[in-house]
Amino acid sequence: MTRQGVILYGPPTSGKDTVTAALARQDERLTLLTKLKLGAGRSTGYRYVSPDDLNTLRTAGRLLVETHRYGNRYAVDRDDVDALTTTGRIPVAHMGNVADLQRLRAAVPLAWTAVLLWIPREVCAERSRLRGDADRPKRLQAWDETYADLQTAGETKPFDLTINTDESEPAEAARRIIETIKP
Repeated sequence: MTRQGVILYGPPTSGKDTVTAALARQDERLTLLTKLKLGAGRSTGYRYVSPDDLNTLRTAGRLLVETHRYGNRYAVDRDDVDALTTTGRIPVAHMGNVADLQRLRAAVPLAWTAVLLWIPREVCAERSRLRGDADRPKRLQAWDETYADLQTAGETKPFDLTINTDESEPAEAARRIIETIKP
């Protein structure tokens, strides 16, 4: 059986967490890949690490992807991916730029299904306001960066599926992703 993985790519508030929860409700094998985080702010979906911890993992060659955003550093630990796949689970990774998506695909030999979750900028602003984001301007800047990232990717967009989450309920989005997962 081919080991699988799902990458959800999209701007802030596009529904990565919500769709991941819907995926897990529909297929218990689908599990959020917890990222490492060095910094402050939201803790859900992250495992906080110290600068020394991150350097130790980097030196050991365990960091597959490392990103800087919102004044924080985020990373994916190879051992976390392995821990999921060796127990038959399917990691669901959240990515915010195409380069990291491609690095993860290249670093981990899984049958990855990459999904673009998209929303208009105005929807991002409204969702950010509704959830009480104190750093709303940074969220909108990240939306702008994500849009620019997609434009730079040009014809090489690495997505198997695109879902406009302002037009699709989370359960429906999850169903479409499950149908698309590579066998």
